[in-house]
Amino acid sequence: MNAKRKVEVFSAGCPACRTAIDLVNRLACPSCDVLILDMNDISAAERARALGVRSVPAVAVDGRLLSCCAGAGIDEQALRAAGVGQA
Repeated sequence: MNAKRKVEVFSAGCPACRTAIDLVNRLACPSCDVLILDMNDISAAERARALGVRSVPAVAVDGRLLSCCAGAGIDEQALRAAGVGQA
């Protein structure tokens, strides 16, 4: 018997997150073990941080953040470049 694929979906409970959860659940097969992780839970947030999650929704499969979920998130440099914090 093959090991199950671990699919972690990091969610804040917003409509965009629910859409992502629905997509993952629709695509999942019996070989997928889908876990929905609430970012309001400290252990879920720590797991997300360890995987490099910078925004939600985000999905990791077998401990690897998917490329579509990497590199996003708020960036201090981009905020400053847009004038945030400047009179």
